[in-house]
Amino acid sequence: MKTPDAFRNAWTDAWRTLGVPEPAHALFEALLVRYAEPQRAYHTLQHLGECLDGFARERDSAERPAEVALALWFHDAIYDVQGHDNEQRSADWARQALLEAGTGPEIAGRVHALVMTTRHDALPVGADAQLLVDIDLSILGAPPARFAEYERQIRVEYAHIPPEIFEPRRRGILGTFLAREPLYLTPPVRARLEDQARLNLKQAIQR
Repeated sequence: MKTPDAFRNAWTDAWRTLGVPEPAHALFEALLVRYAEPQRAYHTLQHLGECLDGFARERDSAERPAEVALALWFHDAIYDVQGHDNEQRSADWARQALLEAGTGPEIAGRVHALVMTTRHDALPVGADAQLLVDIDLSILGAPPARFAEYERQIRVEYAHIPPEIFEPRRRGILGTFLAREPLYLTPPVRARLEDQARLNLKQAIQR
């Protein structure tokens, strides 16, 4: 887990790289509060920290690194386990926050679009969208122990769904990712995670 100072430094760096004065501290705190909500088990500060660490590793692959970083900060800002518009609401918040911070509508619009790609309902287009999605899905290629923890965390978030409904739906979702050729669209991420992700997914589907 990233330390509070590490989160703060990553947040400050994103705005500095964007070339816009960092917004009031209340926005940063509001995001941390969101990621610590009690209904979350996977979509938490642990996941956000893993995404930020993954971005730091792959930063050179980004065309507009500050925009990718800020999209990661907001991509799960809204998370209602029974909602169907989490990405839309998160993207809208990101766009509003960037506009209020003084960015132009083009930048705010691009970040909004990046957040929307985390719906994972279509293959992302463009280097930054592909990088963002690869980072968000990097958990699929995690070491076996972390992947198993992730699977348990997802089940906790959907504890309200009976096993006879959850399990086939979950197999379907994992199967959709496994069917992608390739799963990861960014070459460095693919080289590092593709094989492990396929192994993790196959074993999870079999279970």
